[in-house]
Amino acid sequence: MRNNESTFRGKSASLSAGSTPSERLYMLEKFERYPLAFGPTHIEKLERLSAHLGGGVELYAKREDCNSGLAFGGNKLRKLEYIVPDAIASGADTLVSIGGVQSNHTRMVAAVAAKIGFKCRLVQESWVPHEDAVYDRVGNILLSRVMGAEVELVDEGFDIGIRESWENALRDVEAKGGKPYPIPAGASVHKYGGLGYVGFAEEVRAQEAELGFKFDYIVVCTVTGSTHAGMLVGFAADGRARKVIGIDASATPAQTKAQVLDIARKTAALVDLGHAIEEDDVVLVEDYAYPLYGVPSEETKQAIRLSARLEGMMTDPVYEGKSMQGMIDLVKKGFFPEGSKVLYAHLGGVPAINGYSYAFRNG
Repeated sequence: MRNNESTFRGKSASLSAGSTPSERLYMLEKFERYPLAFGPTHIEKLERLSAHLGGGVELYAKREDCNSGLAFGGNKLRKLEYIVPDAIASGADTLVSIGGVQSNHTRMVAAVAAKIGFKCRLVQESWVPHEDAVYDRVGNILLSRVMGAEVELVDEGFDIGIRESWENALRDVEAKGGKPYPIPAGASVHKYGGLGYVGFAEEVRAQEAELGFKFDYIVVCTVTGSTHAGMLVGFAADGRARKVIGIDASATPAQTKAQVLDIARKTAALVDLGHAIEEDDVVLVEDYAYPLYGVPSEETKQAIRLSARLEGMMTDPVYEGKSMQGMIDLVKKGFFPEGSKVLYAHLGGVPAINGYSYAFRNG
C-alpha cells in the first residue's frame, strides 16, 4: 500500500468518526472524500457594502477563498476532495490538468498533487489577452511552479471544452512511463466534478439553521460550470435551485449554460436527487462578462475596488470581480426584493490579481 493511500484511509476514518451533525453531508454519504479544506467556511455579513447600496438588501459572503491552507485555497478544493479518492484508487502517479495562464484550478491541482505525493503536469493555454509583461511569471502560475508542477505554456485561445493540448499531455506522461490521472478544466466535466458544491449547499443549510434564517438568493460566478451545477443540485433539495444566480464570466454563455445543465443532470443522478433538473433551473445572468473572458471592464475594476475599500475583501479580475460587479448592479436595479438576504459565494482566485498589476497600478 502506498503512503498516500494509507494516509487517505486514516483521514477518512477520523473524519467520519469525529464529524458533528453540521459537518455531515447527507446527500454525499456514499462518496469517498479526501479532506483538503479546514471545514465549514465562514459566512460574514457585508455590513458596509450593504449600507452603501441602500440597506434594502442584506449581503453576506461565504468565504470559500479562506477554506484551506493549501496554496490560498478556493472553490476547486471542494471538487478535488471527491476526485482525489478516485485518483488514488486508479493507481495513477501524476495529476494532469489544464487552464489559462492564471488558472486558479491548475494552482489547486498543483497544491493537491504536492499534498498527496503525486507528480503534476499542467497545460496553461493563453486564454486571456493581457497587458502585463510578467503575466506568465506571477500569481497562480508562479505558485504552481514553486509547488513543483511541470508547466507547459500553449498558445491557444479560450474554450471550456476538452482541449487537444490536454489530451496530448496525457499521452506524453504515458509515453514517458508515468500513470496520468486526467482532471479537465475546472474539474467541471469530471464525473465527480459537481459533488463538492452539492456539499456546499448542505453546509449552507446547516449554517442557516444556526443563523436562524434562510438565504433568499445565492450569487455565484459561472464559467466551466460545475460549481454552479453542484449548487443547483444541492439547493434543489429544498426547492431553491432557481435561487442560485449564476453570473457569467465566460463570455460564451450559451455553451456555459448548456454545460451547467449537463453537469447538474449527471450530478443529480449520482446523488439520487429524486426529481428532474429542468433547463429553467439554470439561471445565468449574461450582462457582466464583457469585454472578454479574463479581461476586466472598468465596471469590474470598480467593483473590485469597492468591495476592497468597504469590506477589506479582495476579489479577482477574472471571476469574483465580475460576479461582485453583477451582484452590486443587480442590487441597484432592484433584482432582489426589498429585505432579501443574499449570499455571495466568494470562490477565491485572488492570486491572479498579480497578473493585472498594470491595471491596478494606482490602486
